Amino acid sequence: MNYKINPRNGDKLSVLGYGCMRFGGDSLSSSFSGAFDPKKAEQLIKSAVENGINYFDTAYVYAGSEEVLGKTLQKYGFRDKVYIATKMPLILCRNKSDLDKYFAKHLERLQTDYIDYYLLHMLTDMKTWNTLCDWGIKEWAAEKKAAGQIREFGFSFHGAQDEFLALLDAYDWDFCQIQYNYSDENYQAGVKGLKKAASKGMPVMIMEPLLGGKLAGKNLPKEAADCFKAANPDISPAAWAFRWLYNQPEVTVVLSGMNEQEQLDENIKIAENAEVNMLTPEELDTFRNVKNIFNNSYKVHCTGCHYCMPCPHGVNIPACFTAYNTRYAINKGQANLQYCMSTLLNDKPSYASLCKKCGKCEKHCPQNIPIRDTLEEVAKEFETFRFKFMRFGTKFFVRKK
Repeated sequence: MNYKINPRNGDKLSVLGYGCMRFGGDSLSSSFSGAFDPKKAEQLIKSAVENGINYFDTAYVYAGSEEVLGKTLQKYGFRDKVYIATKMPLILCRNKSDLDKYFAKHLERLQTDYIDYYLLHMLTDMKTWNTLCDWGIKEWAAEKKAAGQIREFGFSFHGAQDEFLALLDAYDWDFCQIQYNYSDENYQAGVKGLKKAASKGMPVMIMEPLLGGKLAGKNLPKEAADCFKAANPDISPAAWAFRWLYNQPEVTVVLSGMNEQEQLDENIKIAENAEVNMLTPEELDTFRNVKNIFNNSYKVHCTGCHYCMPCPHGVNIPACFTAYNTRYAINKGQANLQYCMSTLLNDKPSYASLCKKCGKCEKHCPQNIPIRDTLEEVAKEFETFRFKFMRFGTKFFVRKK
């Protein structure tokens, strides 16, 4: 395993970090409901530590994640060998007293008395930061650090670049976490934000390196996959994406939500061979070509994070967007089947036209997707006369079983 030194405190961090949100596999709703196999997650965590991964990222809102991580680290005596990163659920906080309430719950779930890297989850703008300052967040963090309960204090970000740059200057952060991948260098914090954070001596942790899996395997448009294959048939699309990140000196840790041993093995191998400035000019040209293909193919840059869920009217928003992207990036017939299977042929209907445009989803979307308008487009694409006929039939043959 390759490691990078945190310039702030000397921590030796594995360049590959374990993102603990996706224990539920491709079904992110499983991750947020805690409906994953804890024994399988335990074995993956154990294997990761034994192969040199020492940075584990979880959060209060990842149901079951903190518990299984804490239990596993205690069971195998790994606590002193790893760095735990977890996050304060700002979307649930209503006043200053909530800070201590949720922090105490972190410690209980993780079976520890300190957090190595503690983040404010989804701090997206100065308005929110100013509210937290009114609550005394600076003093609160200082007290926790003085007591040894928090080692490093930072934030994860999903917002506009100008807000990120302002937040960097608003406080002496120990580190930060941003969404960053080759599909859009200027989205959210972007390369400008990455470089500014690094110039302040801050470790930068990267989330969504594969854009929720869209930059890997079968989810990548065929033309883009063929472009990678022509450049080097021995490197998988996922490996290309990770190598692009490892190539940049400002990147400290790349988080990956690994839910299969094969994924873990591949990502470890990639990390072991990672080097700064390892990409050739020809390989960088390949990324530019793939980026153009990808961005022209995908309609909605939804990562499937499920922060928009549950919809009060029953719409399965991520499933709708996945099918919509499949229609344009991969195959129309496959998309139609996918849409019907995921939104119609189940216990409860969850198709796009159920949207009542209440807007609750958009308040929580890290990608700032205009969800209501996009769902309207999805309905126009998929909910044809044939779909409506099938919908009528399911009232009698599916939900009356």
